[in-house]
Amino acid sequence: MINLKAKWAAGPYIVWMILFTIIPMLMILYYAFTDNNGAFTFENMVSAWDYVPTLIRSIWLALIATVICLIMAFPFAYSISRKPMSKQKMFVMLVMLPMWMNFLLRTHALAQLFEDNGIINTVLQSIGIGRIQMMGTEFAVVVGMVYNFLPFMILPLYSIMTKIDQSLVESAHDLGANNIQVLFKILIPLSVPGIVSGITMVFVPAVSTFVISKFLGGTDFYLIGDAIEAQILGNSYNLHTGSATSLILMVIVIITMLIFSRIDTEEVEETLA
Repeated sequence: MINLKAKWAAGPYIVWMILFTIIPMLMILYYAFTDNNGAFTFENMVSAWDYVPTLIRSIWLALIATVICLIMAFPFAYSISRKPMSKQKMFVMLVMLPMWMNFLLRTHALAQLFEDNGIINTVLQSIGIGRIQMMGTEFAVVVGMVYNFLPFMILPLYSIMTKIDQSLVESAHDLGANNIQVLFKILIPLSVPGIVSGITMVFVPAVSTFVISKFLGGTDFYLIGDAIEAQILGNSYNLHTGSATSLILMVIVIITMLIFSRIDTEEVEETLA
């Protein structure tokens, strides 16, 4: 009886997955390996390989943004986890507060800061430094990724770090360990599940973004998300090549998630052992 109720309870989720995950993926597979007449072909995959340099650039910038998010989020999440519960709730709310604003509005606001006549350049010019070209650069795009996705790194780290027994850190200090040793021997190993979750949650949207590169990179800045968006919705309309490019990106994302999942599993097994 309980199993029957559990199956019925899972029904809406199964329907949702079929409609909005499985069917779209099947459609991508279909268009990726067919031509305009519906005949099977590999030409779309061959055409998609022309975007490999763009894909490599997207992966590189996403990795940079992910590493920056991790470096910034780790000490901040640990600091929050050591505070009294009332203050923890306040800081978590502050972390989530920017996420209540629309993604497009946040990115557009950042673009206003980076423009040639924006606030940052106005201040720099007023103090005699002069204007700096920020829009249309990798710097602006990476900052946009970090700004938008940093909370997705902080929250998983925080949820894991709250479970770390502070007595382990105190015992390590009592035995003569310095802060660096405590960091690499205790805090990082015990935080691996949160690190893996945070990396996945930042890297996946960062590597496929097109809004950030469009607003902060300008027309000359092209990432793999922009290529897919142009092929499916833009002037370069080619649903078949766009599906093939999406499929390649999807495979890379799945492989990345499997690798991180494997690292997470191995670390948990070692910790339990």
